[in-house]
Amino acid sequence: MTKTNEKVDFGYKRVSAPAKDKLVREVFESVAQKYDLMNDAMSVGVHRLWKHDFVSGLNAGPDSSILDLAGGTGDIA
Repeated sequence: MTKTNEKVDFGYKRVSAPAKDKLVREVFESVAQKYDLMNDAMSVGVHRLWKHDFVSGLNAGPDSSILDLAGGTGDIA
């Protein structure tokens, strides 16, 4: 567990752990509304085909729920 006065990395800065939590949330909130648009632009829409192909291979039933966790790694976790 991180102490509140301990410094941690956030990009090229060292910040307190509580400050990092706040900064990470702010970054997420600033991109969350346009996440799919950003993926469309960066992959020229191909990410939608990849997702469709992947989900089709899961053999999920009509009542199944599939959650995209927006991991941002470019891989399906």
